[in-house]
Amino acid sequence: MPLMENLTQFVEWLRSVAPYIHAFRGKTFVVAFPGELVMAGALPVLAHDLSLLHALGIKVVIVYGSRPQVEEQLALRHCETRFHNGLRITDAIALECAKEAAGELRLDIEAAFSQGLPNTPMANAAIRVISGNFVIARPMGIIDGVDLEHTGVTRKIAYETIHPILNNGGLVLLSPLGFSPTGEVFNLAMEDVAVAAATALRADKLIFISETPMMKDASGTEIHELSAHQAHAVLESGCLPDDAAFYLKHSMQACQGGVPRAHIVPFATDGSVLLEIFTHDGVGTMVSSENLESLREATIEDVGGILQLIEPLEADGTLVKRGRELIEREIDYFSVIEHDGVIFGCAALYPFPAEKMAEAACLTVSPDAQAQGDGERLLKHLENRARAAGFKKLFVLTTRTAHWFLKRGFINATFDDLPKNRQNMYNWQRKSLVLIKKL
Repeated sequence: MPLMENLTQFVEWLRSVAPYIHAFRGKTFVVAFPGELVMAGALPVLAHDLSLLHALGIKVVIVYGSRPQVEEQLALRHCETRFHNGLRITDAIALECAKEAAGELRLDIEAAFSQGLPNTPMANAAIRVISGNFVIARPMGIIDGVDLEHTGVTRKIAYETIHPILNNGGLVLLSPLGFSPTGEVFNLAMEDVAVAAATALRADKLIFISETPMMKDASGTEIHELSAHQAHAVLESGCLPDDAAFYLKHSMQACQGGVPRAHIVPFATDGSVLLEIFTHDGVGTMVSSENLESLREATIEDVGGILQLIEPLEADGTLVKRGRELIEREIDYFSVIEHDGVIFGCAALYPFPAEKMAEAACLTVSPDAQAQGDGERLLKHLENRARAAGFKKLFVLTTRTAHWFLKRGFINATFDDLPKNRQNMYNWQRKSLVLIKKL
């Protein structure tokens, strides 16, 4: 690939992730991963990716699991693993194995974040990983007549201690072990600790980096986005494998507990965390406490997002240049499509009441979100606004996208068909085509 093409792609990519960087700076993400990720040798790469999040101003809390490592320790002792309803029965020997596994993993994780060789992603990172007795637990007790012994459930997260660490630039590490006020140690599910931490810290995202593949529904279609209500329906359908269902159940619990977004991302995909966070569709399943996408009228707070969206098209001549002051004055004419807090599309409707006509202008959709029907949704929204206001015709002026509008019911027209006031503003240098649609 030619050098200039590589450079152009890099610049386009960097611009495309800028809205996410702005949106996520200062936010808190709880990132949880299973022991399988470490066994697969993916810990160093994950440390690089999480260090990047940290460098971008995101506050990161890590929760790690240790199930396969505990299994290894039990096997070395020739001890049998016992489960009840998918939960480990943690007897005294299993508890010792859990302690050893958690301690070894903690050291491995701290070592991964201590890398700093030149010409590596960790160069100049200098991240301080802080761990401690931040998880207070209680015994799970007896279930269906079975005593789970030292298996516990998270009771409280020491958020008042964790927040200052995050605010001072530290990265917090939580193990799958919890402690009781009486000094006992309990073996916890990584997913339980992660949900409790995300809820207590009022995290903006909970991200499970899972050993499971991309989730699919009963028809085999990949599941990219779900509301908490939809997640409940998927669980009830019984179409998911047990391990995937376990992740989805805890993601749903996090959203019900006030976490806006929970993600389940397969670690088999290189850079899956970055792809999930910084691309429109991601590579995993996102569960939200509410509808992720909204098509709404713009407000003054949207001016920055609109400018960022249209500036590349203004630069190449597709759109007429509009300054910030102009958009601020005309913001009431604009509508936007917002997805997960980032504006991905906009359009404006300018009225010409004397002729009962309106102009559709500045219709733009981010390159990351094109081919998903958002442009058509914006156009229909403008048409509905125009009809509601009593207008009979909708027109556009375009130099590059005439074919797109013609496919959607517009017909070629002339300068003389424009409203008189719009004729006075016509830019003869651009020689835009005039297209009109009857409403």
